[in-house]
Amino acid sequence: MDAGHPSGGPAGVAQQGDWSAGYPAGYPVVESDRLTRFVTRTHARTPRWVVPLAAVGCVAAGIGYTLLSDPTRSAPDALPTCLLKLTTGLDCPGCGGTRALWYVLHADLPAAARHHFLFVFALPFLAYLFVAWAGRQAFGWRLPELRIGPKLVGGFLAAWLAFSVVRNLPWAPFTALYV
Repeated sequence: MDAGHPSGGPAGVAQQGDWSAGYPAGYPVVESDRLTRFVTRTHARTPRWVVPLAAVGCVAAGIGYTLLSDPTRSAPDALPTCLLKLTTGLDCPGCGGTRALWYVLHADLPAAARHHFLFVFALPFLAYLFVAWAGRQAFGWRLPELRIGPKLVGGFLAAWLAFSVVRNLPWAPFTALYV
């Protein structure tokens, strides 16, 4: 027996049936490197409200960019531009989303829906999910949860894909969706 390990095996190697180390038999226990220890220590010391605050900061930056850039008045080829639309002339699945956000921020929902209906439809749900998550993370709130299963997500993604295809069709009723 090796005195370096309580199970009698060599130090750093778990023995058959010894799961106290968390590794299956024969795998060496790897010590954490300095970066991993730093990240783990920082995570343990960070207040739980920091991540929701960072997410709010990112959302605020996006909203600020939208308000400052006024995408409704910029030229179609103004930077930054959509690479798919630039190369193919087709609207991508997200085309019109920034303009829709601009119109939502100015309380013009019909114009926002005209630019990206699914974005306007999903926005209240996304906002509620964010508030519920951030409230639970930062303050321990328990808001009623929306039950969003894989079938609902798949249905929404299928509708988004259909919307992306339909808005690029060159025939009469579908050309109204072109942005």
